[in-house]
Amino acid sequence: MYHTGEFIVYGTSGVCEVTAVGQPAFARDEGRLYYTLTPVYGTETIYIPVDSPVFMRPVISREQAEALIESIPAIEEDSFTTHSLRLASEHYQAALQSHDCHELVQLIKTVYAKSRRNGRRVSQIDQRYRKRAEDLLHSELAVALGIPLKEVQPYIARSIASHKTCVHA
Repeated sequence: MYHTGEFIVYGTSGVCEVTAVGQPAFARDEGRLYYTLTPVYGTETIYIPVDSPVFMRPVISREQAEALIESIPAIEEDSFTTHSLRLASEHYQAALQSHDCHELVQLIKTVYAKSRRNGRRVSQIDQRYRKRAEDLLHSELAVALGIPLKEVQPYIARSIASHKTCVHA
């Protein structure tokens, strides 16, 4: 069970703060507890039963975030290829629904590599899923690292550059 003030990843809504645990006034089923969630980078309020089957997990720790960033250069792009937009969409959706930061990095790197290989823009499907993966990943990293969302991309770039410098020195 999560507690008030904790940050969690909730489904595909991304990072949310648990702002309350209890029974909201609108709840008809007495005794059933709900989380009141506020997306960190959103304006809505989400009420979800504590025992909901929707995926929830704690946000990664600062140490896990730093280790993930350090491992980004070694994460391979996905070898999945298709000309079917439907199959590509299903594949990308599965990566998003894994709720795994490594999978999100892989999706992002795959779309960027595809763009470099083709020497042009990628499909709207590729762009949409890359953007969604970046939003989910960056919001979790921002919370884990305690930095503003807009500083995540430069933080990643600096960390990777300094790691390369240390390795090659």
